[in-house]
Amino acid sequence: MTIPVYKETAVALKGRKGLIVGIANDQSIAWGCAKAFRALGADLAVTYLNEKAKKHVEPLASELEAPIFMPLDVGVPGQLEGVFERIKKEWGQLDFLVHSIAFSPKEALHGRVIDVKRDGFLATMDVSCWSFIRMAHLAEPLMKKGGTLFTMTYYGSQMVVENYNIMGVAKAALECTVRYIASEVGPKGIRVHAISPGPLATRAASGIPEFDELMAKAQAKAPARSLVSIDDVGKAVAFLALDGAKLMTGDTIYIDGGYHIID
Repeated sequence: MTIPVYKETAVALKGRKGLIVGIANDQSIAWGCAKAFRALGADLAVTYLNEKAKKHVEPLASELEAPIFMPLDVGVPGQLEGVFERIKKEWGQLDFLVHSIAFSPKEALHGRVIDVKRDGFLATMDVSCWSFIRMAHLAEPLMKKGGTLFTMTYYGSQMVVENYNIMGVAKAALECTVRYIASEVGPKGIRVHAISPGPLATRAASGIPEFDELMAKAQAKAPARSLVSIDDVGKAVAFLALDGAKLMTGDTIYIDGGYHIID
């Protein structure tokens, strides 16, 4: 596969440095984002969860010509700090960050919110929300000339979506986090966005019960009667990293079925 490059846009992000967290395979939202950033000329650091995931992610990192390729499990003490330390050492800067990870133990995700045990709740919030806070904290000193932080959310944070359960609670916390962090780092020229692409057939989404039915309902309700692709999401995210989008921050941006809503 060749990453497309268009003459009129190929240098829009030339010289910019970005960290992409959350590529699991070529169906990942983070992969769609990474392709779009690279097509605009950005240099990327790419992480993979563990050795099992490495074989799926390494070929994609090679396509991106990623000079930094490291393991990152946010549950392993020191790994996250190690990634940022290497970015600091090799680049001395960071211009954008894509946080596209979430997790909930099966027992917590498949049960009622009212029945979630403390360990399940904490594990869900740790990976799905706190990890973004920590990444923002580590990214801030590297964004000396401003930058953009992205994380991925879903409509289940705003309304009850059947079977989304405790992840809806985590995404609501994540969106609130985006607004507070945007207020805190905005004076430094750092923008923060939560991106809500709607339901997509990713590896992570496969853990949600009856997800195929959820996708079918979303497609039927969308004005275009179709769902967006990871490439659609990537292009929208890359646009928000451009200087022309600098007045936008702290938003939850819905990209779903042919229309974009900025809330």
